[in-house]
Amino acid sequence: MVKLTWYRVAAWRAHRHHLDQRAPAGSMLAVAGRLCGLHAQVMSAAELAAWARVNGLERGDVPRAVWEERTLIKTWAMRGTLHLLPAGDLPLWHGALATSRRYRSAVGWKRWLGITLEELDGLTVAIGKALKGRVLTREELLREVGRLGGSKAKLALNGWGTVLKPAAFAGHLCFAPSLGTRVRFTRPDTWLKQRSRPLDPNGATAELTRRFLSAYAPATVHDFARWWGGASMKTVRGWLSGLGEEVAAVDLEGEQAWMLADDVREVRDLPASRSVRLLPAFDPYVIGASRHAHHLLPGEFRSRIYRPQGWVSPVLLVNGHMEGTWAHKIAGSRLEVTIEPLAKQPAWVRRAAAAEAARLAEFFGCNVDLQHLEPGPAMSHVAGMRPQMARKARFAKNEKPRPKV
Repeated sequence: MVKLTWYRVAAWRAHRHHLDQRAPAGSMLAVAGRLCGLHAQVMSAAELAAWARVNGLERGDVPRAVWEERTLIKTWAMRGTLHLLPAGDLPLWHGALATSRRYRSAVGWKRWLGITLEELDGLTVAIGKALKGRVLTREELLREVGRLGGSKAKLALNGWGTVLKPAAFAGHLCFAPSLGTRVRFTRPDTWLKQRSRPLDPNGATAELTRRFLSAYAPATVHDFARWWGGASMKTVRGWLSGLGEEVAAVDLEGEQAWMLADDVREVRDLPASRSVRLLPAFDPYVIGASRHAHHLLPGEFRSRIYRPQGWVSPVLLVNGHMEGTWAHKIAGSRLEVTIEPLAKQPAWVRRAAAAEAARLAEFFGCNVDLQHLEPGPAMSHVAGMRPQMARKARFAKNEKPRPKV
């Protein structure tokens, strides 16, 4: 079994996420598909996730793809979280999401909204009927579903987000452009003006497994189940074993994890390189690293990244490691960027971070004001470093000389 270190895995994941070298201009849809979508809890963050990975991306390209070109679709996907998914991938996602058990708790629905699973399924169908050929606000959808499903359905719809997610999983609902501050919904086939059948669930989950491993491996069964958020450990083990020899086990610092077999040699032989990125809130890389974040931080700083109420901070990423947080604000013609490292950073990291801030200012059409804070004494690279991180530092010193930035 091939043995891997987190130091090398971090560099490989950054490579797979196009965070060591940006993808070519015009490849936004391909990148979004490769990452299994862009998190869209905050649309501006989704745009910056693409900016961090794709050359030549201009401000407005992502919202234009969603609301005008309709090549990205905003909907609920894994973990019941809002994502931007390539329109061409919807048959894959609807086929895979059809297997999700996330919203199939009869006890839960009875307790939350006083409806049975059968009534929930009827409500899901009513939502699809209400949205066929139409774009409706929440209030309009509430009235129409109430008309189709009766007073009980109307009462259940007051649970909004939770009730709408099963309809999205079934391919009956996606987001449409808002009307002022009012959110609107429609059906994917209405929005795209074409009907596409979901992939067979077995084929869909097999392809989903490949894509997950391609971007977020090495991964344990627990990692995959947590990322997907709608399957048991037994189910996820079945998905992995179903790929047969396409999947290989590796030893990741004493823990067995899984990768696509073709990727094992690549992660082992990946040339050393330097990379620095300013990742936005809810970035897919950071979300994917949540279970093993302690391997990618320079100390006990998890609470600085993964905050209460599910908020995930913007991250200063260095060679795939989460080395700090940052924030930005537009003030007139100035983009104010503040970088707060979690540990003392070498000069090349500061220079590269400044270059990223300048690039971001260009994206916004602004001039940059950069404030790069110094970590306090307790945040120094030595004081904040656990023995495991110290071993990684020693490993890094044994790497081949890295190019200057």
